[in-house]
Amino acid sequence: MFTQQLINGITVGGIYALIALGYTMVYGILKIVNFAHGDVFMIGSFLGLLLVRSAGMPFYVAFPLAAAATAVVGILIERVAYRPIRMHGADALAILISALGVSIFLENFAQLVWGTETHSYVKFVEKKTYKFGGITLSNIQIGVIILCIALMLILYLVVNKTKIGVAMRATSQSIVSAQLMGINTEKIISLTFGVGSALACVAGILVGTYYDAVYPLVGYSYGLKAFAAAILGGIGSIPGAMLGGFLIGIVETLGAGYISAGYKDAFAFGILILVLIFRPSGLLGKKHVDKV
Repeated sequence: MFTQQLINGITVGGIYALIALGYTMVYGILKIVNFAHGDVFMIGSFLGLLLVRSAGMPFYVAFPLAAAATAVVGILIERVAYRPIRMHGADALAILISALGVSIFLENFAQLVWGTETHSYVKFVEKKTYKFGGITLSNIQIGVIILCIALMLILYLVVNKTKIGVAMRATSQSIVSAQLMGINTEKIISLTFGVGSALACVAGILVGTYYDAVYPLVGYSYGLKAFAAAILGGIGSIPGAMLGGFLIGIVETLGAGYISAGYKDAFAFGILILVLIFRPSGLLGKKHVDKV
């Protein structure tokens, strides 16, 4: 029973972690919270469904195309909703209001295009289940776990082992200093939004495939939990977002399995509150000391 719930929690946690990476990457560079990110996840899920069902594309073509299209959506959001405000030196509150406006716009746009009902998702593969002792594991679960871990490792290696990653880390330390070193920080910021949005799209397609459902407001709940995961791990830390995502998924699944499914959200946010009481910077976050 415990092992089964643990595997289920890892599956869901991997999806939370993919979405949380978008929050933590943007915050790491701009020190803002992109509250529209959950709705970008929802748009990505619908785009994957659209390309397969309406355009008749095979899965292996629709998947990367949907991710690329969602990356463009993320870049456009940055350029239209955030960059002009930043360029005029507005404070964080103005950017927050803009983010909430984008979120509301995307939710209403999705309801206008796809309606308010829940849509069944495309079955990319025939579901098969395997039993190992008392554990039941589906091929979809295996695929979700492997893909989530692989993408997170690739992102980690890109950020830490490539020139683009060096530019991203330099920009996150200081935009002004990065510009003085010849880095095109605006391109790096756009790239960050694009990568985070592409990962959110992958998560959206995985959610649709795993639960066989997608609807216009799905981004709210997943976005909120992914944001909690980013805070839990230490927002701005890529390993922290990964750890936080898996912890949120595991805690809510174990709580639902052993206590009550009706309180699974309370378990997830309860562990977040406890961690923040004793470690406000998150599990892997760095403490900031303000020098006077």
